[in-house]
Amino acid sequence: MSKVLVSDPIDQAGIDILSQVAQVDVKTNLSPEELIGIIPDYDALMIRSGTRVTQEIIEAGKQLKIIGRAGVGVDNVDVPAATRQGIVVVNSPEGNTIAAAEHALAMMLSLSRHIPDANQSVKNHQWDRKSFIGAEVYKKTLGVVGLGKIGSHVATVARAMGMKLLAYDPFISIERAEQLGCRIVELDVLLREADYITLHMPKTAETTHLINAEALAKMKPTARVINCARGGIVDEQALYEALKAGQIAGAALDVFESEPIGESPLLSLGKEMILTPHLGASTAEAQVNVAIDVAEQIRDVLLGLPARSAVNIPGLSPNVLEELRPYMQLAETLGNLVGQLAGGRIEMLNVRLQGELATNNSQPLVVAALKGLLSQALRERVNYVNATIEAKERGIRVIETRDASIRDYSGGSLQLSAIGTLGEHSVTGALLGDGEIHITSIDGFPINVPPNRYMVFTLHRDMPGIIGKIGSLLGSFNVNIASMQVGRKIVRGDAVMVLSIDDPLPEGVLDEITKVPGIRDAYTVAL
Repeated sequence: MSKVLVSDPIDQAGIDILSQVAQVDVKTNLSPEELIGIIPDYDALMIRSGTRVTQEIIEAGKQLKIIGRAGVGVDNVDVPAATRQGIVVVNSPEGNTIAAAEHALAMMLSLSRHIPDANQSVKNHQWDRKSFIGAEVYKKTLGVVGLGKIGSHVATVARAMGMKLLAYDPFISIERAEQLGCRIVELDVLLREADYITLHMPKTAETTHLINAEALAKMKPTARVINCARGGIVDEQALYEALKAGQIAGAALDVFESEPIGESPLLSLGKEMILTPHLGASTAEAQVNVAIDVAEQIRDVLLGLPARSAVNIPGLSPNVLEELRPYMQLAETLGNLVGQLAGGRIEMLNVRLQGELATNNSQPLVVAALKGLLSQALRERVNYVNATIEAKERGIRVIETRDASIRDYSGGSLQLSAIGTLGEHSVTGALLGDGEIHITSIDGFPINVPPNRYMVFTLHRDMPGIIGKIGSLLGSFNVNIASMQVGRKIVRGDAVMVLSIDDPLPEGVLDEITKVPGIRDAYTVAL
């Protein structure tokens, strides 16, 4: 009989499911050494956030088939180590979707009707109805920033309440937004027109302080902001100043730049500010849901069935996985690159396997390409299992083609073409020498450059002096160039230039590059 170790507190509903197919041992508060000592006896490990599953623990788990995290993230699991061992890692990415969406809606309604302050007033033996005149949400405009699973559910409920819906999401298709009753607009339009603005996106370099003083200044004086997504998306100091000055009508935050919140000027505000201690997923149902979801997946894997929310690659044997791993990394890198070149809202991805690669199992490479393509939008939430589903939900059309006649590189090459917000772009890559990834063409222009953390791409006229001008310009901004390569098709025609740089390009420099005579376009990429 299989054995399952549960090393963190899990709802009994999950334990009951596991007990149907396995012996379940609940042993919490184990030290790393204690866990390493007993893990060789178990076929499955179920955790929450308390247990850190390191490479040492994974390597000690000689019988482990699956590690299940009853929650959204898997940051406390060494997923690459598990994948190398052929161990499936699963989580519950949708377990708290409803809880988080409902909390955002509750915050919006509480803010509109001053419920927290009115409640406290009555408990203080007061009956001051005039101080709590509220606002109706019916026929008001809700701006949803981020139309993922949580944002989509908020939009669905708000639409049923009679609200008008605007949405900003660079990574969602217009068709998908229209299905939800949302009109896709640019962020500035949403900020100007929305009566309520609710945020539902991960915190990234691009979304940090997305709602800052400049954004707040664009809003209506009657606008209200709700953030139940991630702390740091809202600039809390700027929000305080806007509320204090009456620049907007109110805000409700469940997440903060620093948690617990500590000493914050937001605490001094009145009924225009609602604060809750990160309660988005704190419902009894959500805790039960994640336990049931992950327990069912562990049960299925122990019975020889596939897991529905694996974060690594459950469908391949370790031997096949090891053979394809370099090509999957190539596909993911190229997907990330072409996604940034084509722009946020991708409509189509063409995956073209060339040469010897055309004879290989293509599905893992297509999935890896989609994972890379969506990585800018979804970050750690996209994986090899859900990439295809996430692409379909965003209306991305995937085309797969093969051409075994192209014999440009030993082992074959991979070309990805994408149509997005910034137009149509293509990239080609191959594994050269000792298996190092090289980008071999951009938009049909031949180059040969390894991918770098930070890169700048230009389309320009092939004319004397232009490379020197770009180099001097970057030098004036203290940007260090690690490498540079130019690709062209004909002399004095169009050409591309690829610059690998040591640090992110400072703000405003890209605009300066496009002003250089002969430069037709310029892009920055962070891989």
